[in-house]
Amino acid sequence: MARRHQEESKPKTPSRNVEQEAFLGLLRAGDALLRGVDELLRPAGLSHTQYNVLRILRGAGPPGLACRQVAERMLTRDPDVTRLLDRLEKRGLVRRARERRDRRVVSVRITAEGLRILKELDAPVAALHRAQLKHMGKRNLRSLLALLGRASAVKG
Repeated sequence: MARRHQEESKPKTPSRNVEQEAFLGLLRAGDALLRGVDELLRPAGLSHTQYNVLRILRGAGPPGLACRQVAERMLTRDPDVTRLLDRLEKRGLVRRARERRDRRVVSVRITAEGLRILKELDAPVAALHRAQLKHMGKRNLRSLLALLGRASAVKG
């Protein structure tokens, strides 16, 4: 009887629709997965956003990218890409230079040290992702990828 009264006296939360539940589920899952990545990157002194920038620049190759292009390719938006690049440059992981053709454009390139750190992290990051998601199976992961693609294609 007392238990029933306790349950009835709890404040009720407005009922959520399935879209809200899916949205919150995505946020929770993303946060749980990123916590693992953050723990793995901590000994290297990197945040997941810094790691993402280094991977973007490695993919760009020797020509590098303009700062704005780096910002556009990031997985999570960072309103202060300049400070993010400042920290990476201070550690010697990236190098910035003004373009000769257009002095307004600042190009960013990954350094040999940045490449070395990424190479060291490649296998541990891949192993972490396998450990985090292997329980789902390849078929479910492919379905998840398709659903996430559809969800991220919607604007608004």
